[in-house]
Amino acid sequence: MSDPDIPTRAPARPVPYVIAGILIALAIIMPLIVPIYASAEPALWGMPFFYWYQLLWVFIAAGLLGVAYLIMRKEDRRRRDAVRGHDARPAEPREGDR
Repeated sequence: MSDPDIPTRAPARPVPYVIAGILIALAIIMPLIVPIYASAEPALWGMPFFYWYQLLWVFIAAGLLGVAYLIMRKEDRRRRDAVRGHDARPAEPREGDR
């Protein structure tokens, strides 16, 4: 069993969490602001703006959430590697390895 006093992750940096939060907030909030797209014009292939704007946000939100996931995965890996003692730099050869 693992010791609860041994950390599994290093301290977090706030910047990746803020960026991911902003991306997720955009994906949620923008489709909820109805006055932006409450019109029929411009139509796209006969489809009113109201509908194709919402459909467009399905794909935009998927992209934003994907980017947020990648940011969070990278931060989590960085935090885990910091605790394990791995460094982002390649290891320098030791005296006996030359």
